Amino acid sequence: MSDLNSDLNAFLEPGMLVTHPNQPEWGVGQVQSNIRGKITVNFREAGKVVIDGTRVLLMPATET
Repeated sequence: MSDLNSDLNAFLEPGMLVTHPNQPEWGVGQVQSNIRGKITVNFREAGKVVIDGTRVLLMPATET
């Protein structure tokens, strides 16, 4: 398995805003933590979600 997505998510830090490419209805989320590829994000419409950074490439977002 490739670690490509994990590497691409490595730049995410607490406080950054992101969206989930497969769950646009979740809205903008704020990164809470990024520990060994497990990214905890507090989404406006879905609450706190832990995402496997090796499977999902989160997209940087701006406040809307």
